[in-house]
Amino acid sequence: MAGKRDYYEVLGVSRDASDSEIKKAFRKLAFECHPDHNRDSGAEERFKEVNEAYQVLGDPDKRAAYNRFGHAGTDGTFGRGFEGFDFGGFGDIFEAFFGGAASRTRRTGAQRGADLRYSMSIAFEEAVFGCVKEVEAVRTEKCSACNGTGSESGSKPERCPECNGTGEVRRAQRSLFGQFINVTPCSRCRGEGRIITRPCAHCKGQGKEKVSRKISIKVPPGVDEGTQIRLSGEGDAGSRGGSQGNLYVSLSVRKHKLFQRDNDTILYELPVNFAQAALGDEIEVPTLDGGFKLKIPAGCQNGRVFRIKDKGVPRLRGSGRSDQLVRVQVVTPQSLDARQKKLFKELAKNLEEPTLPQEDKGFFDRIRDTFGGA
Repeated sequence: MAGKRDYYEVLGVSRDASDSEIKKAFRKLAFECHPDHNRDSGAEERFKEVNEAYQVLGDPDKRAAYNRFGHAGTDGTFGRGFEGFDFGGFGDIFEAFFGGAASRTRRTGAQRGADLRYSMSIAFEEAVFGCVKEVEAVRTEKCSACNGTGSESGSKPERCPECNGTGEVRRAQRSLFGQFINVTPCSRCRGEGRIITRPCAHCKGQGKEKVSRKISIKVPPGVDEGTQIRLSGEGDAGSRGGSQGNLYVSLSVRKHKLFQRDNDTILYELPVNFAQAALGDEIEVPTLDGGFKLKIPAGCQNGRVFRIKDKGVPRLRGSGRSDQLVRVQVVTPQSLDARQKKLFKELAKNLEEPTLPQEDKGFFDRIRDTFGGA
């Protein structure tokens, strides 16, 4: 033990340093002294010294023994270079250089099947009230001939002679850090641990086949453009006993010839003539539920908005239905016969000079209310 420096001095930390402080100091020094980074003479010896110090101070039991008995409290393993190298220390060194702990490849287990995606177009009314649609999707399923085993009927997969059924190949390698075991998936059985000696003629030993299936999709009321519906377990089959993936259906909604939609609100432009706007009228307004008698009061101005309750879109994530907004559009006639022109001229002589209605809100505020959050 003579001639060894104090381990705390080697790492440059105090005797009451925390575990995290010791680990941080070790990483810094190990990186600085590593022979791959430091070509100075003595760097390798310094690197070994740093590692030896950390092997003791990084272990609570060994550190306690060292604090009590000094170097005599250690078992002497570290004085023999890397022959007794501990893989716990290797994990920390690996992490110091590559940002993560040393790892090994495990035998591949069950794998979930891939998800599938499908785009579907529906009518405006189908989006509002919901519907049931049927799609045809091509997906991977278990082979119908071998039930997913990949083997011909009457035969079974055999243990892989390359890995003896473990699915792993282990190779011992020596490096600067000593000897360690590299574990990789077996290339012959691809990590399965078994090989198929008589492949199924139908699936060529894959255990899967492509199948076209008709799948029923229930579209809930209130969906909109871009809504995505998930059908669990309707995707590709999994591997090694893994579950099936999902089917995701993205919806696009076709435009309506009469209505527009703003979130859950239905918008409708109602054309009226001068007489209806001036004298008032009762007009049948179309809704998605059928006709609705709407009373237009006398003196109705262009752009006025009426609300018809509960004639909008069912709330997808709530209860009840939204409303339908009806915006009046006074239509100016573009062609008049002689009699109509005469009547308008007589009317014009008796009308007062037109003035804009006085309202608290400006023009753009009214437009925003009409087609925004009204």
